[in-house]
Amino acid sequence: MLESIRKPFVMIKECILMSLSNIRGNKVRSFLTVLGILIGVAAVIALITTVSGFSGSLSSSFSSMGAGTLMVSVTGSDLKSGMTTEDLAELAQLNEVDGITPTVSLRSRVSRGGSYETNISVSGKNTYYFYQNPQAVSRGRGIHPTDEDSTTYVCLISQDIVESLFYGVDPLGETMYVDGIPFLVIGLLSDNDGEAVASMMNGSPDLVIPYTTALKMNNANVVTGFTVYLADGAESGTVTALLEEKLDAMFSYEEDCYTITTMSSIEDTMNEMLSMVSTLLAGIASIALVVGGIGIMNMMLTTVTERTTEIGLKKALGAIPWQIQAQFLIESFLLSMIGGIMGVAIGLTLSFILCRVMGMSFVISTGAILLGVSFSAAVGIIFGWVPARKASRLNPIDALRAI
Repeated sequence: MLESIRKPFVMIKECILMSLSNIRGNKVRSFLTVLGILIGVAAVIALITTVSGFSGSLSSSFSSMGAGTLMVSVTGSDLKSGMTTEDLAELAQLNEVDGITPTVSLRSRVSRGGSYETNISVSGKNTYYFYQNPQAVSRGRGIHPTDEDSTTYVCLISQDIVESLFYGVDPLGETMYVDGIPFLVIGLLSDNDGEAVASMMNGSPDLVIPYTTALKMNNANVVTGFTVYLADGAESGTVTALLEEKLDAMFSYEEDCYTITTMSSIEDTMNEMLSMVSTLLAGIASIALVVGGIGIMNMMLTTVTERTTEIGLKKALGAIPWQIQAQFLIESFLLSMIGGIMGVAIGLTLSFILCRVMGMSFVISTGAILLGVSFSAAVGIIFGWVPARKASRLNPIDALRAI
């Protein structure tokens, strides 16, 4: 009985050794066959792992900003089109709220001397914004309460504006024109304006001015968008409920007058989109695996034809069909797994390089590795089945005639 159990394992070992010998004996053909699997697996691993790294960096960015902010977008009603300064001050007095930063956006033409730029992004902010984001200013100062109260014409400019209008000149204290209105440059904006999500969604502004000044230039007296900063220890759900209660009262309980967006909801949406993109890219990359599988089938069919005499001899000596089939199936499986393992190594290397170049964290995706290896194994078995079956069904007499 022990011998009957050991016999299949010995046969499988011999099949593996014969398969490896045949692969080594046809190096060029085997390499070209493996190449298709290798490229497919490497592409799947690299894409999924890189997207996972980007997703991790994105989550870290949201976490570092804090789950401590809420963004409110106001569509308004027939009676009330937006939030006044008094409305914002009332919301800022809520117990769970630390402060509020309104945002007023417009597009303007800026000029200085004979130089000018059109369609420049201008954002109106308040003092509290610079209190919460001190890194937004690289030189100079932010907006002061007197700038808001007096609707002064002062601005902070980006490095792009410095290069366009102030080349070779220190812009601090200089005057530039925004839509023909003279503005005093009081500060320079840093590359990181402190609002990563807003920057991703709307782009970083080229100019920042007091929001009251921006309202005046827009011929408006209400704000339609603002960010709420939560007090330490405050729960976003609790603050959202308080804001809804206040806003409902301000808009006379009309429906669809505003939208409150939390950082977690934005993060969930972004992760869902990234997951869809990752799945789509992996699906496209998997086409290479199918092509590689076709290559394996083609090689194995050729191998069956070339080894017809060998198969006939084995059958004449007593080999049964499933043993012949197992030999060719194992060879197909080994070819596919060699390509799969090499593809995993190359894919991880490519992903590591991409993550370093893009400044993202490199995260090894176990799921991606398992997917690549299992897919390559499945390709080897599925596409090796037809040639193996063909070999096992050869008539030994017909096969021996080829001698």
